[in-house]
Amino acid sequence: MTRALVVTTPGDREVLQVQDRDVPLPDSREVQVRVAAAGVNFIDVYKRQGIYPIPTPFVLGEEGAGVVTAVGADVTEFAEGDRVAWGQAAGSAAELVNVPAAAVVPVPDGLSLETAAAAMLQGMTAHYLVESTWPVQAGQIALVHAAAGGVGQLLVQLITGKGAGVVATAGSDEKLEIARALGARHLINYATFDGDLAQEIRRVAGRGVDVAYDGVGKATFDASLASLRPRGMMVLFGGASGQVPPFDLQELNKRGSLFVTRPSLGAYLQDREELLWRAGDILGQLADGSLHLDIGGRYPLEQAADAYQALEGRRTTGKLILTMPQH
Repeated sequence: MTRALVVTTPGDREVLQVQDRDVPLPDSREVQVRVAAAGVNFIDVYKRQGIYPIPTPFVLGEEGAGVVTAVGADVTEFAEGDRVAWGQAAGSAAELVNVPAAAVVPVPDGLSLETAAAAMLQGMTAHYLVESTWPVQAGQIALVHAAAGGVGQLLVQLITGKGAGVVATAGSDEKLEIARALGARHLINYATFDGDLAQEIRRVAGRGVDVAYDGVGKATFDASLASLRPRGMMVLFGGASGQVPPFDLQELNKRGSLFVTRPSLGAYLQDREELLWRAGDILGQLADGSLHLDIGGRYPLEQAADAYQALEGRRTTGKLILTMPQH
């Protein structure tokens, strides 16, 4: 038996309940993990709301970290007592979970389980965006919306670490200071700016940006597209402000042969080798101090609705996690 965060029916935050659930022994290819922390992510919101339809009731959560308590008969890579993390395992917001061993990665010594839980989804997202979707090169300029958020902070660090510049946007001066401290070169507060956002991006950058990383969606999509240089890429990886409506592909022609992509993490984790590469890079840099991750809030399961309210209201900086009691 374990306590778990359950979506009882599609809807708003009031449909969340903490319930006792039975947990079977792990099957032959699973590990059972005593969870230390689970990540709070927008994909959870989409699933809870029914945008990504899932039969209810179901346990929420995709991401977590903890200590292995049992292994399936065919699992050879992990053993009881190992510290592990994962980024794509449904039902992770619970005190005890069974996770496919193929989805689990080791947590480096010296890295806390809370940080590992906070890093997996957003860390690997930032990694594929910068390494694969648009491989950032020195001298380029990237636009990063919501630059003080969980993915945003990691993007700023990874991009500037490659010798590229960042135009950072955020909804307050305090959030912009976080982006500045992480290396962003140009800052725009879109909460107080009432002019042409794309024109302002071009002005501070000195030209059109090479790539726009946009996890905000509906509210910023048009400005992101208009801020690109010819043959630049618009990378829409989320919809915090709502989903982007259909648009005329001829706009890409008019604006200079632009590229638009709507990537997902799953498409950039095609096999275990790719998972170990991305997770290993991110967790390794966090462990050696070359990458910083800000945990913006810790919530027990009973306060999960408050965590999602903060996330959906875009009032957060860094990453929010749900914490579990350790026995």
